Amino acid sequence: MSDVSRKITVSVEVPVNQAEAWHAFTDPMSITKWNFASDDWHCPSANVELHVGGRYSARMEARDGSMGFDFAGRYSEVKHSEALTLVLDDGRQSRTTFDEIGEGTRVTTEFDPDSEAPVDMQQQGWQAILNNYQALVSNSLD
Repeated sequence: MSDVSRKITVSVEVPVNQAEAWHAFTDPMSITKWNFASDDWHCPSANVELHVGGRYSARMEARDGSMGFDFAGRYSEVKHSEALTLVLDDGRQSRTTFDEIGEGTRVTTEFDPDSEAPVDMQQQGWQAILNNYQALVSNSLD
C-alpha cells in the first residue's frame, strides 16, 4: 500500500531554454518518444489539448502487447513555458514546472501517488520517464 498523504517529486535539467523544454514536453509526437519507464514499454500515441479544460491522454503499452493503459486527464493550469497542472481521471494531480537555470531549464514534476503501488516504485517510474525526456531533449542537440 502506498503513502498517498505526500506528494512525490521528480526533476531533471535539460540544456535548452524554457520554450524548447516546454515544446518537447507538450508536443504529442515528442511525448511518444519519451513517455515510458523502461525499454520494454512504449507510448504509441499521445493527444494534447493544451488549454485549461483541455484533455491529455497518452497510451502506454508493453512492447510485447501483454498489457497497456491510458494515462489521461484534464489540464487545470497552463502557463506557457512555465507550468502545467493535470488532474488525472482518477482525481490525482500532477504539476510540472519549467524553471530557467543558467543556460538550461529544470523540469520538475510533483504528483499525487496512487494508492496501489509502493511510493518508491512510483517515484522510480516517474523519474525514469523524465530521464527519457531529458535524454531526448539532450540528444536532439547533437
